[in-house]
Amino acid sequence: MSNSTYQPDDLTLTLPISQSARITAQQFANQQPNSEKAEQVRLNTLAVWVVNDYLEMMDIPTDLQASDSWNPVMRLCGNVADLEVPSVGRLECRPVHLHQQICSIPPETWEERVGYLVVQFDELLQEARLLGFIPSVATETLPLEQLQPLEAFIDHLWQLRQLVNLSQWFAGIFEAGWQTIESLWNVPELRPAYAFRSPETVQLNALNRPESITKRAKLIDLGIQILNQPVILIVEISPEKDQQTSIHLQLHATGNQIYLPPGVYLTVLDSSGTVFLEAQSRKSDNYIQLQFRGEATEQFSVRIAMNDISITEHFRI
Repeated sequence: MSNSTYQPDDLTLTLPISQSARITAQQFANQQPNSEKAEQVRLNTLAVWVVNDYLEMMDIPTDLQASDSWNPVMRLCGNVADLEVPSVGRLECRPVHLHQQICSIPPETWEERVGYLVVQFDELLQEARLLGFIPSVATETLPLEQLQPLEAFIDHLWQLRQLVNLSQWFAGIFEAGWQTIESLWNVPELRPAYAFRSPETVQLNALNRPESITKRAKLIDLGIQILNQPVILIVEISPEKDQQTSIHLQLHATGNQIYLPPGVYLTVLDSSGTVFLEAQSRKSDNYIQLQFRGEATEQFSVRIAMNDISITEHFRI
């Protein structure tokens, strides 16, 4: 039997720690009530700063000021080392010392994180090494040998940037292509023909909806499969009392097409790609719809398909 120890390989990245980083970390540390808390905040701040430098090198935008680690109250009350990445979420940047084999992951950081990067410091805090990342955790100790390489982290981040972040919709932040329903239906060639005959049918366009409900629409073009007319996918979300989010999907015909053609599928897939819910248009369906609830940070996909043609949108609650 032999002991296994983590040895950094050539896939790690070493970066210098700037004077500005050390000054900021010291300023944050000076605000703490005791030396132990001060050291925790110092290393957390440096870890976030180094990851921020790395992402800037990769031309990935960040927002230090929106991070809990840059909030004096959050620094004092918790063990946080997060970095806000716009349109993606919060990365947790956890520090470790040289020769340390296990990284501590506080339970308070197990949720609302899109990944964890581990940053190793030398004894003089002159250099930092990005050891790798892991997408999620559920324990307080992370053996460093379980880390994935930085290349996998960039792939992970790229995939997350393709996700529609529904939690940001509540804050009025929407991805490109997602418009108000009214703006789409103000275009005559897109407005559903049945909307003139029966406005009350269009449930998601009702005026007296609760303000907590947020909805957006996107054109989905399946080409000649739907008579050269795109369909409109409408996504409506609303918060629930149990911290879940209610999600309501509708797929509508557009233009002079009163009905969806038979055989159009609206499918919800879970994070593993397994079918969770599905609806199929029948003859004389103006629209089809699905409704479900999900937990914060859960991921799912919505697939619109007809015959051999399909388009999939990916979401994160």
